[in-house]
Amino acid sequence: MRLKLIACEIMYRELCTAVARSINLVDVEFLPKGLHDIGRAGMSSRLAEVVAKVDETKYEAVLLGYGLCSNGLVGLAARSVPLVVPRAHDCITLFLGSKQRYLEYFQEHPGVFFKTSGWIERGVGLLQGGQETTHSQSALAQSYEDLVARYGEDNARFLHEELCNMRHYAGLTFIEMGVEPDDRFQRQSEAEALARGWRYEKLSGDLRLLQGLLDGPWDEDRYLVVPPGKRIAASFDERVIKHE
Repeated sequence: MRLKLIACEIMYRELCTAVARSINLVDVEFLPKGLHDIGRAGMSSRLAEVVAKVDETKYEAVLLGYGLCSNGLVGLAARSVPLVVPRAHDCITLFLGSKQRYLEYFQEHPGVFFKTSGWIERGVGLLQGGQETTHSQSALAQSYEDLVARYGEDNARFLHEELCNMRHYAGLTFIEMGVEPDDRFQRQSEAEALARGWRYEKLSGDLRLLQGLLDGPWDEDRYLVVPPGKRIAASFDERVIKHE
């Protein structure tokens, strides 16, 4: 099959590896990290614009390298070929290989911030992007003075405490995907956890969910196949997403 993949650049190394191994011919288009930070409507609009530009006469399906990502996929419609999406709330599920593994880890390790090579080399610190990405529009990427000017002092104080100081986090977990050139990303993550007084852990990632997205066949338990004319919707159950 010839497939079109539209994906978040946070998975650049992982998806390039998976594309190289795929049994299919996959054309890839990466979008800036942090689209979910511009809100559901903004992310959905951006993705719809990119999907609309795909010459679907060349492809048998359009793949989305995203999780539900704060409902940013909701409303996205398949045109003349199916859309295929992993059943995942966010990218951490994609890095860990299954929504079950993510849920188990999340329940056993509350208050954990995750990092991968893409989170580190395609962003600034714990933020989801730099000035060159759409994340620069969000509260996390603004100074306290900018927040005061935009939202007022009381609201700025709340945003700064809740978002910028990351005070609800107590640990940092680096997910090692096996695509890293050396241990630089692991060392940087460990140093950052130490500086913040957070517990640190390294976790082995799993490429199977991403590889399966590129290779197929797409089993119903792990992937949503959206037929032409149908739209993505949140299912609010263990399926994560559905079409309607």
